[in-house]
Amino acid sequence: MRVNEAIKAPQVRVIDADGKQVGIMSTAEALRLAQNVGLDLVEVAPNAQPPVCRIMNFDKYRYMQKKKSHNAKKASAASTVKEIKLGARTDKHDIEFKVRHIRRFVSEGQRVKLSVSLKGRENVHPELGQAMLDQVVKMVEDVAQVEGGARREGRSLSVMLLPR
Repeated sequence: MRVNEAIKAPQVRVIDADGKQVGIMSTAEALRLAQNVGLDLVEVAPNAQPPVCRIMNFDKYRYMQKKKSHNAKKASAASTVKEIKLGARTDKHDIEFKVRHIRRFVSEGQRVKLSVSLKGRENVHPELGQAMLDQVVKMVEDVAQVEGGARREGRSLSVMLLPR
């Protein structure tokens, strides 16, 4: 952004500190107007014909932009991925317990990675792990949807669940 003397256009459209349009005037005249109020002349739309300049406190504007981007960054990091791990031969009660956790996480708006680990000879039969994944996904399909398909990651099968 160009500020004060850095503005090169011969004429600019000026907006005062209250947001009212002052009109089109020379850059020197607009700069004088801004200095009389004790503020800066900031070019907000350089591609317009003529460029649009606003009279404002530039330091305060930069501070507010930085604060806004910080808050946006903070809000985007709030979406975490929770991981639920199961075995290929996990018992019915344990599965129901884990399903309750998945439902709670999904209702809070979080993504859930569901993993089924294969141990020993189970590794030769990945269809057992796939059946377990399908069973759990079927139990939570009313609140969660599957992102992509099941993926094999080393000795485990995993699927990503998103809130509906």
